[in-house]
Amino acid sequence: MGISTVAMYHCLVFVWYFFVAYSISHVSTEERPSEVFLYGGQWKYLTVLNLVLQAVFYGVSFLADVLRLIKKLRCAKRVISSRDLLFSVLAFPVSTFVCISFWTLYTYNRELVYPKSLDGVIPLWLNHAMHTAVLPFAVLEILAIPHRYPAKKKGLILLGFVAFLYISWVLWIYSVTGEWVYPLFALFNPAGLAAFFAGSLAVIVSFYNFGEFLNRMIWGESKFCF
Repeated sequence: MGISTVAMYHCLVFVWYFFVAYSISHVSTEERPSEVFLYGGQWKYLTVLNLVLQAVFYGVSFLADVLRLIKKLRCAKRVISSRDLLFSVLAFPVSTFVCISFWTLYTYNRELVYPKSLDGVIPLWLNHAMHTAVLPFAVLEILAIPHRYPAKKKGLILLGFVAFLYISWVLWIYSVTGEWVYPLFALFNPAGLAAFFAGSLAVIVSFYNFGEFLNRMIWGESKFCF
């Protein structure tokens, strides 16, 4: 793709994610199930946090495109470095994890992650915008432009740190409210929950590696957008 085409694409996807994040933050409060949106609000859900993450990523990507179009290459290079770090460490693995883990658990038993009572609160299109569309957009981003991945150790440390922060947030909410963010967690004893979190981390690390693999297979080792 040309720079102007990529810029238009990034702008449109940024607007889309901003719209979806705005929509989920303004769902009707009249019929919300009592167990939803209590302490921590919507910011306890990885799905909602991912929407914000994607909006930030595509906003940064659009800024990088604009800087390249106006020939501010020195500034563009710094912004592109931030863009690539965001995509490789967070945007791709998290969106892939959200989509695959949600629909796997939803198929097995939707009450564990998305109780049927939410159908009257969140429209079907918004559910798919949050949990389905995120993966095709992430894959399309790899197909559209190459991204420079950080050194493997650095990338995995950053990903693990962010995962640790979210797990700590989930545990803090439970310590305050006595309620789990997702009903699924109530099925485990402490050892089982630790194993589940460790397994989830292993899965998201595999998505990080898969994204790096796709990027290398499509673009090779040396083609980057600077």
